[in-house]
Amino acid sequence: MIKRLLLLIVISISFVNCKTTKEKTIEKPNILFIMTDDHALSAISAYNGFLAKVAPTPNIDRIANEGILFKNMLCTNAICGPSRASILTGNYSHINGFYKNEGGGDFNENQQTFPKLFQKAGYKTAVIGKWHLGTAPTGFDYYKVLFNKEGQGSYYNPVFETTGNKLVKEEGKYSTTVIKNNAISWLKKQKDAKEPFMLLYQFKAPHRPWEPGPGYEDYLKDVEIPYPTTFNDDYKGRRAAEEAWMRIDGHMNRKDVKIKPPKSLTEQELIDWNKYGNEDGEFWTPDDSMSDQERKNWKYQRYVKDYLRCVKGVDDAIGEMLNYLDESGLAENTIVVYTSDQGFYVGEHGWFDKRFIYEESLHMPLLMRYPKKIKPGLSSDKLVSNIDFSPTLLDLAGVEVPKNIQGKSFTKLLSNPEEEIRDAVYYHYYEYPYWHHVQPHYGMRTSRYKLIHFYYDMDRWELYDLKKDPNELENIYDKKENVQLVKSLKKRLKILREEVGMNKSLDELRLMTDARIKRRYKVEPAN
Repeated sequence: MIKRLLLLIVISISFVNCKTTKEKTIEKPNILFIMTDDHALSAISAYNGFLAKVAPTPNIDRIANEGILFKNMLCTNAICGPSRASILTGNYSHINGFYKNEGGGDFNENQQTFPKLFQKAGYKTAVIGKWHLGTAPTGFDYYKVLFNKEGQGSYYNPVFETTGNKLVKEEGKYSTTVIKNNAISWLKKQKDAKEPFMLLYQFKAPHRPWEPGPGYEDYLKDVEIPYPTTFNDDYKGRRAAEEAWMRIDGHMNRKDVKIKPPKSLTEQELIDWNKYGNEDGEFWTPDDSMSDQERKNWKYQRYVKDYLRCVKGVDDAIGEMLNYLDESGLAENTIVVYTSDQGFYVGEHGWFDKRFIYEESLHMPLLMRYPKKIKPGLSSDKLVSNIDFSPTLLDLAGVEVPKNIQGKSFTKLLSNPEEEIRDAVYYHYYEYPYWHHVQPHYGMRTSRYKLIHFYYDMDRWELYDLKKDPNELENIYDKKENVQLVKSLKKRLKILREEVGMNKSLDELRLMTDARIKRRYKVEPAN
C-alpha cells in the first residue's frame, strides 16, 4: 500500500514538472521592433563614428550594451518604402513588387508579411508611426500610421490613418511625441494579456526636413559639429557620384536650412521659394560675401544640427519605452530591435540623403536585446541583410519560416557572433531621376569588396577594396592588376543575381525605372 502511494506521489510530481516545463517551453517572446528613417551609423554613438562624442545616443546604445551590435547589416535598396517592404516580406524589391517610391505605386497588401504570420501564430500585433507603403497596413490588430505628405507625415500637426481607415489630425502636436505616447499606451493594454505582442514602433525622424521637437531647438547650439574626412570629396573616377544631386552646397533648398521666406508670398510662391535649390544649377547663398567652402560649411552646420536634434528626440523617446519595459516587468521576455530603413549621408562625400550602394547609405543600424538568449556586450561584423529580419524574428518566436522567404535567419549569430550567414549581399536601386538624380545600379558587397554596375543612361562599373579603401575614394575597376579579381567578382555577382531571381535584361530594368504608377495617398485628409 505504502509503495503504491509513493508511486502515485512520484507520478504526480513528474506530471507537475512536465507541465511546468511545457509551459516554460511554449512561452513566446514579445517583440518590440523600433525603426527610424534615415538614421546614419555615424549618428549612433554605439558605432563610435565621428559624431559619437558630440551627439551621443545613450538610450539606443543601451540596447547594444545589453545585447548585440551588428556592424554589417546591409540594405538591399536604400530608399524608405522599398526597404520597409523588404523588411516586412523578407524578399527583394523585384519579388515583393515595391521597388521605388516615386511612381512605384503602392505595396501589395495581400502578400505574405511577418506581421501576418505572427498574427496567425496568436500574437497581438500593432504598427504605430511611419508606414509609407500606400496601402493601409494589414496583419495588425491595431495601427496608427502617418498619412499626409504621401505617407511621409509631418513633424508638426501630423495626420495619421488609424484602424478602420480613419484619418486623425494631431493638431498642435509633434510626431515623435505622438508616436511614443501611442506606442506606450498600446503596450500598457497588453501588460496582462495572455497573448504575446509584436509592436512595430516606427518614427518619421530623422528624415528630411529635419524639424526638431519642442525643447530640442537649442541642442548643440554653441557646438561646432565635426566634419567627416570625405567632406570635400572630388568624386574623381566616379561619374555617377559626380552627377548626383545630393551635394550639401549644390542641392539643399532654403527650407532644409530653415531660411525665413519673404513676407506676402502666395501659397505657390512660398512652395517654389522653399524648394529652390533642389535641382542642379539652382544656386543660392545666405551671404554673397561667403566663399564656396564657407557656404558649404555653413549649410552643413545648419542642417546637421537639426538632423541630430531630431535624433536626440528619438533617443529620448526610446529611453522612455525601455524604462516602461523595465517598470512593467516586460523587459526579460521582450526582444528589442533597433534599426532604420537605410543609412544616410551626414556630410560624407559632401552629401545628404541615401540611395547609393556606397557604405554610408548601404549600412543600416542594428542593435538587439533579448535577455533570455543574448549576452550583453556582443558585436558581429558578419554580413546580414534587411530581408533577414522576417525569418530571424519568426525563428526566435518559434514560428515556422515559410520557404518562399528569401532572407536567412541570423539567430545563430546571437549566441555565436562569428558564424557565417552569407558571403555576399545583392543590392539594386531603381529610381531615377527624382529625387536626387542617382543613377540606377545594382551590385554586390562581400566582406572585402564591392562591385557596382551603373546602367540606366551610362554603362559604368566600379570596384572598391574596402580593406584598403574603406571610404570608397578610388575606383579600381579598370586597373590592370585587377583583371582576374573583376572576372571572379563578376562571376559571383552573376550567380548571386540568379540566386535572388533577378534575371531581367537591362532594357527591362530601364522600363521598371521609367514606369509611373500613382500612389494612394492624399495630400491632406478629407474634411
